[in-house]
Amino acid sequence: MEAFKKRQISFVLQLIGISAVLFGIHSYLLHHFAFERIFFFPVWQIYVLHFVITLVLYTIINYRYSSGKTDIFNVFMIMTFVKMALAIVFLLPLILSDFENKQPDVFNFFIPYFLFLFFEVFALTKFLQKQ
Repeated sequence: MEAFKKRQISFVLQLIGISAVLFGIHSYLLHHFAFERIFFFPVWQIYVLHFVITLVLYTIINYRYSSGKTDIFNVFMIMTFVKMALAIVFLLPLILSDFENKQPDVFNFFIPYFLFLFFEVFALTKFLQKQ
């Protein structure tokens, strides 16, 4: 369990750092290039969702791996599918609304989605290669 805690603390610190940097860049770009645009979802809600989902996914996989189950690929694929479903549920109010131009909001959501997914895969690959 010591290895679990060490990996988990390291990941949480990296996730906080990555989230803060991405949120800062995203907010800066929106402030300077889309200041007149009203978005359906605030940027902070998008980042909180991505942060929580990424943390939960990594924690489940890290725990299973620490418990001795090294076949985590299936768990990762199932959790990624659940993550996609949660993304659709999160975007459902936007999709069903009569909001005029939905495309910027969808981009606003999915660009961080794929960046967080890349970070997940990178972090999981990194700790699997050490073993």
